[in-house]
Amino acid sequence: MEKSPDEVGPTVRDLDQDAASEVVETESLCLNCRKNGTTRMLITRIPFFREVVISSFECEHCGFTNRSVDPAAPIQEKGRRFTLDVRCAKDLNRRVIQPSHSEIRIPSLDSSFPSSESALTTVEGVITGIIDKLEFLQPDRRKANPKQAELIDAFIGKLRSLLTLKTPFQLEMDDPSGNGFIENLHAPLNDPQITCVMYTRTAEQDKLLGFRDDNAPTDDKDDKDENIKDSVSTFQVTCPNCHSDCPTNMKVVDIPYFQEVVLMAINCSLCGYRSNEVKSIAGIAERGKQFRLLIATEEDLSRDILKSDTASVALPELGIDSEPGTLGGRFTTVEGLLRLIKDQFKSMNPLLFGDSSDQEEKTRLLAVTCDKIDEVLSLIRKDAHLVLNDPAGNSYLQSLNPEGTDERLEVEEYQRSQEQNEELGITDMKTENY
Repeated sequence: MEKSPDEVGPTVRDLDQDAASEVVETESLCLNCRKNGTTRMLITRIPFFREVVISSFECEHCGFTNRSVDPAAPIQEKGRRFTLDVRCAKDLNRRVIQPSHSEIRIPSLDSSFPSSESALTTVEGVITGIIDKLEFLQPDRRKANPKQAELIDAFIGKLRSLLTLKTPFQLEMDDPSGNGFIENLHAPLNDPQITCVMYTRTAEQDKLLGFRDDNAPTDDKDDKDENIKDSVSTFQVTCPNCHSDCPTNMKVVDIPYFQEVVLMAINCSLCGYRSNEVKSIAGIAERGKQFRLLIATEEDLSRDILKSDTASVALPELGIDSEPGTLGGRFTTVEGLLRLIKDQFKSMNPLLFGDSSDQEEKTRLLAVTCDKIDEVLSLIRKDAHLVLNDPAGNSYLQSLNPEGTDERLEVEEYQRSQEQNEELGITDMKTENY
């Protein structure tokens, strides 16, 4: 006897419903022992989201099990990037759909964790899953590389401390497929703790999702100006120390009351070489700029400073002067710049001392100068001025009163000399009728 439509149960049930949904069972190959096991599939609907397929495989021969969750919906037109502020225990219990090829990031730990398999879990489950994966090979690491195992143990400790919620933290999920999900506790209203940004996938992400042929020409206009300020670009360069390939991270940063700059950082995993540099996006300004700061308080040492690669640094009272371009481009604080100058003195001594001094005299001068810098850093002496001179006008020293007068900071704009124009390469530059 055939059932009436009212007697037939729904194919898709909500995740919160108590009634048993229809589970589909099928025989499938076990990839572990190559015998047949059983796969169970359930289509379910997540409230205020969409349908997903939950599957579970179990092999009665070898005991191998596997579970996954996949979206029943097609891949979306745009990817999604979720940011969740985790503040209390309720946040740890939020449900999370983490599709394959998505990436979990924890900014406070400066770490990211790509996922090759999809999962239906919670925020707490995401973190414990990362811990489990890190701990899985720890016994082997302790034998092969104890130092690395010790570092990973310390990192696992940081992950566990997140679950105690002693301090709030952010969890990000970057999902190119657009089918990821973090539970909204205020649905159908907006959740103030969740931010979701939609973005255009890159050619590489399209290939990952099977949307683009590996041999097809790539058109990398992706994400152009839309997300460039919010993202970090990575490309390979040659390490200047060991000459192996290493990644360089690049990011556009907007400095308040100044302009946008590009920060670049190299970190070689093979030899440990690290370096960072800052480049101005703007062209050469019409006039040069000079900053003169009296370093007298802790506030002065904490001022932000952007030194372009065309600027020179001087501390006249300490007898220190540098050529333009020395130390490269830097974005740091006054204290950070002074420590960098001191480190340069100790290592390669790029500042000017004169050619007539012998090696012993140079060593003595270096020690005396380093002591003077320490006196400025500890504020024992409060008469030292930091002079930042940039003929290109692309350097910056933070004012404590940007809309008024800063009594310890003098800023002067000046007309460049012919020699400075030649050094910048603009003397013979033709910008009209070419």
